[in-house]
Amino acid sequence: QLARIQTDSVVEMLRELYPDLRFEIVAMSTTGDKILDTALSKIGEKSLFTKELENALERNEVDLVVHSLKDLPTSLPPGFTIGAVCKRENPLDAVVFHPKNCGKTLSLLPEKSVIGTSSLRRAAQLKRKFPQLEFRDIRGNLNTRLKKLDEKEDFSAIILAAAGLKRMGWENRIGQLLSPEDCLYAVGQ
Repeated sequence: QLARIQTDSVVEMLRELYPDLRFEIVAMSTTGDKILDTALSKIGEKSLFTKELENALERNEVDLVVHSLKDLPTSLPPGFTIGAVCKRENPLDAVVFHPKNCGKTLSLLPEKSVIGTSSLRRAAQLKRKFPQLEFRDIRGNLNTRLKKLDEKEDFSAIILAAAGLKRMGWENRIGQLLSPEDCLYAVGQ
């Protein structure tokens, strides 16, 4: 759903610039979207979220792809280029709390509270800042992660990109924005 919202916004910008062109959106899912029971860091594939998109470009099935810059590999395959970077949304990471922890911050959670994130970057930085908390992998799209948070007692909070929450219309779920001193956001986030 978030990928579609992002794609629709890019297509809208392109239509304003090129009103005579017709744009067809081709929905795709990637290996990273399908493997949800393993931590991203343990899968070992550098192009989990892009390989299928790259293959479609190489086969001329699509003319361009839209993807979050923070999730692109650091080097692109030969012949590929980043054609444009859209205006940056809020780059900060956000904490979404389990309903029983509404109104708290990470520093106010009880010792050994479990925080979900799919990002080694986030977990490593936050472990230093909040050594009393435990960090565990949580996978899935935003809808899935929020459902895991809300409907189970496995996590006290989860860490997500503020931009994704805003694009989905879920800014009200943000319980705490993490300053760069707490957790430096990803390059390109």
